[in-house]
Amino acid sequence: MRLSHILHLGVKELRSLARDRVMLLMIAYSFSLAIYAAATAMPDALNRATIAIVDEDGSPLSHRIASAFYPPYFVPPDIIDRNEMDRRLDSGDNTFALDIPPNFQRDVLAGRQPVVQLNVDATRMSQAFTGGGYIQNIVTQEVQSFLDRYRSEPVLPVDLAYRIRFNPQLSNAWFGSVIEVINNVTMLSIILTGAALIREREHGTIEHLLVMPVTPFEIMMSKVWAMAVIVLLAALFSITVIVQHVLSVPIQGSLALFMAGTVLHLFAATSMGIFLGTVARSMPQLGLLMILVLLPLQMLSGGMTPRESMPDMVQNIMLIAPTTHFVEMAQAILFRGAGMDVVWPQFTALLAIGGSLFGLSLARFRKTISAMA
Repeated sequence: MRLSHILHLGVKELRSLARDRVMLLMIAYSFSLAIYAAATAMPDALNRATIAIVDEDGSPLSHRIASAFYPPYFVPPDIIDRNEMDRRLDSGDNTFALDIPPNFQRDVLAGRQPVVQLNVDATRMSQAFTGGGYIQNIVTQEVQSFLDRYRSEPVLPVDLAYRIRFNPQLSNAWFGSVIEVINNVTMLSIILTGAALIREREHGTIEHLLVMPVTPFEIMMSKVWAMAVIVLLAALFSITVIVQHVLSVPIQGSLALFMAGTVLHLFAATSMGIFLGTVARSMPQLGLLMILVLLPLQMLSGGMTPRESMPDMVQNIMLIAPTTHFVEMAQAILFRGAGMDVVWPQFTALLAIGGSLFGLSLARFRKTISAMA
């Protein structure tokens, strides 16, 4: 093995990538707009839901309920007539329509239980699912405070003191942005190395490499380090610029330690990309393989759902996936400020998995080259 061969072949890969505008655009999007969209486009909490109110009572209590809907959970409500309610729901102008019946305040003061009708546009599932509970709590609290004439504080037998750590504002953007960076690091490292190998085959340059005094190890290693450097720099830009400055997500731990762990993960992911590149015969085939590989890696690694909530069999199987340990390591460092004394098991697992994948991919790559020769 000669390091100069690995270096020069890697530079060739970088030059080839520089001429691929589609790949460059994909890299730029994946570590900029995609991160921002994942953090802000689909919040878990209700955000600026549209609501209309039919006030058939016109009492102080009904006005009080109407004034309780305000940003950021709701936009200021539209006060409409009963005849407009169905039309506005059908046209999508409102997600919720609350109908306060006549004599509502009188019935409440008399101790009766008047019925308030809530109409929901269930085609907007995320808002419809959470918004109904929000509206029920708001109406109940306003009616109770109206009856008590003040905000009553129930006396509980136990005082539970909340201490929310690592994400005190419970902001989905903090979690979603970092998870998207992790997912895109995995996706791009696999795609770039797999596409680089297939591009060699489609352009016929793999035959040129076979007649050169280079070994399969040198060819594979050059692709691994070249693509890993691109993804590593893009991830560093995304964490420091998009996550920390644009989204204002505080990073608690050492960024250098996180990047060191990212290097180990890239070693495993790029090796996986080489393996897929030897299996696929064309870029469309690689795309289909990516669907089969990426979805389990992203959904079952603990980034979307805690691993403890999964069946034991799935948890055990996913221990051989590098993304499982990368997600645990990234969350521990970036969110909880963990050091090497905490994340060394994840570093060790990534190194072992990366070495195994590299050896498997190298054996497959040598077999493929031998068949072509």
